[in-house]
Amino acid sequence: METTSQAGARTVDGYLLAPFAWYGLDEAFTGPRWLMQVGSAADGTVAHGSTGHGDEPVLRTDGGSERERFAVVVTVPTSPVRRSADGTGVMEATSVSSAAWLAGVGLLSFTWPGQMDHGLRDDWLDQQTETAWVLADDLTGADWTTLSLPVDGVPTPFHYRESEFGWVLAGSTQGGVHLGAYGRGMSAYGLGFSEVKDITDYA
Repeated sequence: METTSQAGARTVDGYLLAPFAWYGLDEAFTGPRWLMQVGSAADGTVAHGSTGHGDEPVLRTDGGSERERFAVVVTVPTSPVRRSADGTGVMEATSVSSAAWLAGVGLLSFTWPGQMDHGLRDDWLDQQTETAWVLADDLTGADWTTLSLPVDGVPTPFHYRESEFGWVLAGSTQGGVHLGAYGRGMSAYGLGFSEVKDITDYA
């Protein structure tokens, strides 16, 4: 299983080690850009990561988060089922569903219903994470719609859904990566994506 590397948060080092191109919002977005974190496989290989745009979201319960305007782009390289580097296991294949699940969980990480007791949040988060996986595993289901957004200038189909917490979308690029995205306060319908030419611009 791939795990998120907290050590990669807020630093560009992990991003520079990735053997694939990163994606973010295209040049039509002129607001702040910032790094989030990379996820690494058990052998240390960079497996996915996220770039942020707009206001940096903060987990809080006073309803102030609804005033935030942000969009996060998740990049997941296309990869088949494969043996781990140490030969002791099998790495799962990646797909559009992988990107959809990572985006769904990412949105949840900045969500906490204000009426919920702190002690209940872990249970709530576990339940919502499982729901995000079920939804991501059924991208043709009734919970998803489709929309076309530009990726490197090419119209590209995406799976899209909204919830009380924000929106999530996922699709694939011609460049060999899957893209997930999530946000709040910014309309997904006006977004465009492009390959990041210099990831240090986000640092």
